[in-house]
Amino acid sequence: MIDSLASRITLNNKTAIPAFGLGVFKVDTDMTAQNVEDAISAGYRLIDTAAIYGNETQTGIGIKLGLEKNGLKREDIFVTTKLWNKHISKEESLKAFDESLQKLNLDYIDLYLLHWPGQNEAYVEPWKALEEIYASGRTKAIGVSNFQIHHLEHLFTFAKVKPVLNQIEFHPYNTRKDLVEFCKQQDIVVQAWSPLMRGLVLNDETINKIAAKYHKTAAQIVLRWIIEKGLCLAVRSTKKERVISNADIFDFKLSAQDIALIDSLNKDERVGPDPDTYDF
Repeated sequence: MIDSLASRITLNNKTAIPAFGLGVFKVDTDMTAQNVEDAISAGYRLIDTAAIYGNETQTGIGIKLGLEKNGLKREDIFVTTKLWNKHISKEESLKAFDESLQKLNLDYIDLYLLHWPGQNEAYVEPWKALEEIYASGRTKAIGVSNFQIHHLEHLFTFAKVKPVLNQIEFHPYNTRKDLVEFCKQQDIVVQAWSPLMRGLVLNDETINKIAAKYHKTAAQIVLRWIIEKGLCLAVRSTKKERVISNADIFDFKLSAQDIALIDSLNKDERVGPDPDTYDF
């Protein structure tokens, strides 16, 4: 049961990932370390970054500060970063991992993801690199981000290790029902990025009516909805009070009717690129 920030979901390789975490996409480097430290102090145990974000070094500093401030051990925190697999070879992918590990100043990564599928099967050689890294023990799990069903089906034809997780754009206006169901059938956890649609869904009339009913914010309603659907999420906020508020979702449950109402808001609308056409 996901009933706190410490709650974890077991992945298909028996690694356990916190269901709720902080993402640092587009967080300025001069704010990242404090943002991460604040989140860890607020009880967050999942920190999600990526090579392309340009803030892995600062994320690592924030993790170190957060652990020291709160008397935590490295294994108390789950760290995800991602390979920017822009048509690169296996060897280049291995080098990119080493660079991320060094910037984060960690001995290992909990979860290493391919960031995008790209075009012309750009993920094939990078995935082979991820499998080698996983075999070495320097990452505890490997997965993908922004993969569609057909990308996953092709990956299965050559992969020796099944991805544990698929991180996708997921929010009330883009619920990806078929993809989520496919991942569930394949024992691949779905993790939502941009769960608040960069704030665009927070003005939705239906969501705000539900928020008033539960005496919660619109953001808290959306984040609770995602958790109750059995998904993981990484939510971004640089304001300490918002970091704390976003996580205040474990003292209530949405009714089945309200979950269905939010489900019905789907428009297949994105704020990020389309994985079928995006090529870095």
